[in-house]
Amino acid sequence: MPHGLKKILKKGGYNFSNIVNNWTKMVGKEISNICYPKTIKMSREMNNGILTLNVMHGNELEVEYSKNEIIDKINSFFGYKCIKEIKLRIIKEKLDLNKRNAHPKKLDKKLLSKVDKINNPELKKKLSSILKAYKNKND
Repeated sequence: MPHGLKKILKKGGYNFSNIVNNWTKMVGKEISNICYPKTIKMSREMNNGILTLNVMHGNELEVEYSKNEIIDKINSFFGYKCIKEIKLRIIKEKLDLNKRNAHPKKLDKKLLSKVDKINNPELKKKLSSILKAYKNKND
């Protein structure tokens, strides 16, 4: 097993990734709209972890009262006592992943110039149409 991957798995990266990917399924839409997982700290035995949640300001009380329910849902998802405790971290606004991943216009121009250098006209046409569709989607 690669050294870097082994280190991540030891720290509970697999569990955290599963929690992030299935967050809405685990806790429901109501709770997933007001908080999301930030970090997880696991013991050496990969159980009794501490999950830190980013909670939007004003919704702390609702998440605080739902802690036990969230812990039960996560543990039933994994089938063992994965999470023992939940800590809350208050944030001003929810992280908007779509805005963070939006490409600046410089990158669009760079990609278009690279597509123009392609010799195969069929490939060039298809890549151009993909870039245009992507640009229309993000505008």
